[in-house]
Amino acid sequence: MKGRSPIIVIGMHRSGTSLVTRLLETMGLFVGSKKEGNHEAVFFQKLNEWILQQSGGAWDHPQPVKHLLSNQEIRALVVDYLRLMLNSPRVISYLGLKNYLRYRTPFRLDIPWGWKDPRNTFTLPLWLDLFPDAKIIHVYRHGVDVANSLMMRQDKILQNHLRKYKRIRVIIWMLAKRWRFTDTVRCSSSEGGIALWEEYMKEAQSHVKDLGSHALEIKFEELLEEPRRVVRALIDFCQLSPQPKQIQKAMSMIDQRRAYAYKSSPHLVHLAQVFKPKLQQFGY
Repeated sequence: MKGRSPIIVIGMHRSGTSLVTRLLETMGLFVGSKKEGNHEAVFFQKLNEWILQQSGGAWDHPQPVKHLLSNQEIRALVVDYLRLMLNSPRVISYLGLKNYLRYRTPFRLDIPWGWKDPRNTFTLPLWLDLFPDAKIIHVYRHGVDVANSLMMRQDKILQNHLRKYKRIRVIIWMLAKRWRFTDTVRCSSSEGGIALWEEYMKEAQSHVKDLGSHALEIKFEELLEEPRRVVRALIDFCQLSPQPKQIQKAMSMIDQRRAYAYKSSPHLVHLAQVFKPKLQQFGY
C-alpha cells in the first residue's frame, strides 16, 4: 500500500507551531496519538532528540548535526535506523493501536498526516531522505517575543528544579540519573535567545527556499491578524477537506491579542530596538 507524504511542521517558537498544529488537527490532519504539552508527537520528538545527540547537539545547540548530515556513511546509517523505527511496533506511540493494526507503519498512511517538532528545523534533511515528497510548514514569530518566552520558560524550570534540589540535596548523590537544573542555559539571556532564534530562522528559510512549492511559511502575527486567509492557505496546502464546523472550531482557537506581545512591555520594546538589525533580516 502506497501512503501519503507527511506534513512536517518546523520552526523554533513552540506555542506558534503548536497553534498551527492544533488548527490542522482540528481540520483533519492526523498529528499523532501520544503527544506532549506542546502538541509534539512523542515518537518523533524522541527520534529527533536521538539524532541531535548522535552529533553532540541539542535543541538549543543544533549546529553539530551538520557534521552528521555531511558524513554520508553515518547519515545512511541514521536514515536506516529511522526507517527501522518507523516500521517497528514502537510506532504505536504515534499511530495508536487502531491505526497500527490497519497500517503498521506511517509509510502506508493514506490519510492526511504529519508531525510537529522544533528540532525538525535541523533534522529535516534526514526526514526528506525518507519522505522526499513531504510538505513543510515553517511557522515563525517576532524574535523578541520568542526570546522572552524562552527566558520565562527557562526560569520556571530552574525555579522548580531548585526547589526540588533543596529538598533532596543531602541524598542527591544516591540518584542514578544525572541531575539537571534547567533545560537550557543559553536561553537564560535575551542575547542567547535571539541568537538561537536567528539560527533557526536562517535554517528554516533555507529549507523553504530549496523546497519551493513543497513549503509554506506562516508568520504567527499574520495568522492572528488575518486568520481566515491564513487558515484557508493551510487547508489548501495540506489538501484538507474540513467541515464548516471544524473550520469554525479552529478559528475559535485564535487569540488576536497575542500578536506582537512584546509591545506591552517597555523593556521588551527597548530590546526590539537593540536587536533591530537581527530582526530586520526577517521582516521585523
